[in-house]
Amino acid sequence: MLFTIPNSIGFVDALAAGLLARSPQPQDLARTLVLLPNRRAVRALTEAFVRACAGGGLLLPRMVPVGDLAEDDFDRLAAGDLALPPAVSSLTRSLELGRLVRQRLASAEPARSAVEGLRLGNALADALDTLLAEEVPPERLRDAVADADMAHHWQETLAFLELIITAWPPERDRLGGSDGGTRLTAAIQALTSRWQAAPPQTPVIAAGITSPSPALVRLLAAVLTLPHGQIVLPGLDLATDEPGLARWDAILAEPGEGLTETESHPHHALKRLLGGLNRRREDLMLWPHAAPDPLLIRRDAEVAAAFAPADAGEGWSAPPPDPEVARAAFANVRVLEADTPAEEAQALALALREALQTPGRTAALVTPDRALARRVAAHCRRWGIAVDDSAGQPLARTPPGSLALAMVAAMAEHFAPVALLALLKHPLVKRGEARLPWLARVRQLDLALRGVRPAPGLDGIAAHIDHWQRETGNADPTLADWWAEVAVLLTPLEAEAGTTDLARLAITLQQVIATLAEDAAWAGPDGRALAARLEALGLEGAVFGPFASDEAPALMAALFADIAVRPAWGGHPRVHLLGPLEAQLMRADLMILAGLNEGVWPAPPSPDPWLAPAIRARLGLPGQARAIGTSASDFVRALGAPEVLISRARRDAAGPMLRSRVLARLDAHVARFSEGGLARADRLVRLARHLDAEAQPRAAPRPAPVPPPDLRPRSLSVTEVDTLIADPFAFYAARMLKLKPLDPLDADPGAADRGKHLHTVLEDWIRGGSLDPDVLATSTEAMLLSACGGFPLLAALWGPRARRALAWAGETLLARVAAGWQPLAAEADGEIMLTNGIRLKGRADRIDRNGEGALALIDYKSGRLPAIRHVREGLSNQLPLLAAIAAEGAFQERSRRLPAGTAEMLEYWKLSGGEKPGEARPALGKNNSPPPVPAHVEDTRAIVTGILGRLLMTPAPFTAQLYPALCWPDYDHLARVHEWQNLPAETRAP
Repeated sequence: MLFTIPNSIGFVDALAAGLLARSPQPQDLARTLVLLPNRRAVRALTEAFVRACAGGGLLLPRMVPVGDLAEDDFDRLAAGDLALPPAVSSLTRSLELGRLVRQRLASAEPARSAVEGLRLGNALADALDTLLAEEVPPERLRDAVADADMAHHWQETLAFLELIITAWPPERDRLGGSDGGTRLTAAIQALTSRWQAAPPQTPVIAAGITSPSPALVRLLAAVLTLPHGQIVLPGLDLATDEPGLARWDAILAEPGEGLTETESHPHHALKRLLGGLNRRREDLMLWPHAAPDPLLIRRDAEVAAAFAPADAGEGWSAPPPDPEVARAAFANVRVLEADTPAEEAQALALALREALQTPGRTAALVTPDRALARRVAAHCRRWGIAVDDSAGQPLARTPPGSLALAMVAAMAEHFAPVALLALLKHPLVKRGEARLPWLARVRQLDLALRGVRPAPGLDGIAAHIDHWQRETGNADPTLADWWAEVAVLLTPLEAEAGTTDLARLAITLQQVIATLAEDAAWAGPDGRALAARLEALGLEGAVFGPFASDEAPALMAALFADIAVRPAWGGHPRVHLLGPLEAQLMRADLMILAGLNEGVWPAPPSPDPWLAPAIRARLGLPGQARAIGTSASDFVRALGAPEVLISRARRDAAGPMLRSRVLARLDAHVARFSEGGLARADRLVRLARHLDAEAQPRAAPRPAPVPPPDLRPRSLSVTEVDTLIADPFAFYAARMLKLKPLDPLDADPGAADRGKHLHTVLEDWIRGGSLDPDVLATSTEAMLLSACGGFPLLAALWGPRARRALAWAGETLLARVAAGWQPLAAEADGEIMLTNGIRLKGRADRIDRNGEGALALIDYKSGRLPAIRHVREGLSNQLPLLAAIAAEGAFQERSRRLPAGTAEMLEYWKLSGGEKPGEARPALGKNNSPPPVPAHVEDTRAIVTGILGRLLMTPAPFTAQLYPALCWPDYDHLARVHEWQNLPAETRAP
């Protein structure tokens, strides 16, 4: 007998109620065999029985998933009749096909990666499954490609398809297994043959199976021949009026009849299934234990009309017989349109929370968008509502999975700082009492590794720690000792660098995880999933062959991607977070269908690199549009709930989003009898927007701290003078709060590093005394070899510029020597005491002196030069203040004190190394009668003395960014610049 349960009734709950009603004795139910589509359906029906028995005892029927090849329940059902060996595991098949693809790619395109080989191997496995499910011999691929009028590259594709025709079967036999699709077909054949010989006298129910594949059709046909065999299908349109008949007849289900035009219809698979069973829609009966609401039945009919094929005549355009009833049927179907996914998630969490305010009310969120699902679950946690995601979390997103991938990344990047610290800071590493001391050491290591990337490998980290300790004066040897112990733990990973294979890598990961995380990494469902995958890779991974270790992160991520870790029991009993597959047979009082944007629901069909649409058509295979039909079917089934909330976001981070075709079609249909279409849930959007309105940050006024004068510094450098004048708050943060910006991790040498190298070369050359251009060139090459080692891009881009800049500096200096100016000192330090008691310190890049004893101060710049007007206006005072120090004879070069002298020349030398390799520019300018240098130096000293006296000796405020154009952004976040810079002027500090 054939039954159907309307979409307006929860499928598994109605099925459980019916099976209980027809089983007066507990043993009657236990003798029943229920065939279900997959393991998730078994779990859903089990939960339905628990709800139905209301806490009492119950003997469950035997529930067998038919479609999950990884499960052996169906094999056991057909036990004793199967001659085929067990199916080859999906992992083994993926690795073997990946190896075969890699071998073929290596001969044609050696540059293709191992990850690409695995991806194409998985696609070949999917193509093989598609052929076997439709019982199409793989050998027919040759004829299909040869006969089709295809482009030449499809003939090349056939060479890869030959792998599943000729290369895979011998490998499969060598492994002692069979194909899963072949084994399922054989199991079904064995079972149906046994049923023919000895029909079971107990009930056999096939429920929820909608796939029209030939083997499953034969299984269902065999169920119909049994004395107590029944088939229960979900939500079929049973309308028998003229529009309903037109809708049904317009669904083309036979190959060659324009199949691809209607296979995206929600009922396409069911019509093909009925055709395979030689049954008509009129043969179906309503499941007798279902009591549908008349309004919901009306809604089902209108939904069926909304999704009717366009050529269904009046079946698509006929008005509803009673518009008032149709409007009432959709009264509890609302659409929520948010501006962003974040706003959508907040509003949906509010909807779930509201549903729980009614005792006994259930709610379920259904979406294929896993990111949206995680956001909603996070919002629910703020109210103490734990929501289990039945679709599970990808293994890579769980703590154990991310730890394994962090180890692989650290190995592949030769323990570069970012990857290394991500591993050492992982929450599973060194749990328990050892955690806090471990993190304290990791933070020390973080500080030591800031700046330019160290040499690769564990030894490179050790050498970098030694260098950092010498540079910073940190003589504590405990960090180096601690790192030596850590390096021993990581040595097995370093041994896999270069070339490795999956088996060795998996065994190494097991070893290192056990030492770093101990038992914490293997606990719980996620830990067990990781252990199982690594164990399988350790046993089977060698078949994939060797690969470069830098491909390991992407390869392991791909091997983890197909593992979903589902939570254990314990979430809120009345709230469910479901994927479309999990929601097919379930129903809640409130069904929330989220992410209704094109490209999300329905998702675009995955491109098939092997089976073109023309080849699929010739072989009679289902088209890729079937996935759209499955998504539409999921949507239609969920619309049968008493209350439905449909949501979407108008845009995401990438730009505007297009409303899903299924939502657009339903909304347009409802608009024919209800003005404006589906009702809007604007109230939830408004609540979401105002929920955190009171907690929004308020703009802060411009900071102007006023520390006591006796706490203010009494000495500063000449560069700090300019900072104090332009941005007193930055000076306050750096000198008084002692806050210094940390260098980024794993940085390429920046402008400061490059400038430092140029200064060092010129300093050593000048102090050498010979001023030989050949010596300068040799020093330049030695510097580039040291500075650019491990940075080929820097050597290629900056190396030529550095050579030109230093060569120009050498030529210009020799020209100055010829003009009577001799270098007096390089990188000389000096300090003076101002009249107000403030000590001023500075370092001069170079000081020259002529025959009359006059001085010239030169400052090297590898970047932008200070503006002339800023120097004249007292905003860039470095060189004038250095001249003031020189006037008192306060400079020293190492231990040699320099004679006093009056500066007659202040110059910036720009060492750019471009087309114009360098420029010597007077600090006060060449034109417009610049002021004499001695006079400007005296004026600057007097002005700076007054400013420093006011800011450092009196309770004057350290106001942020007095001259924004001259400020560095290092302390902008502390000064909260973006909060106050656009405030009205009256709210700012003076």
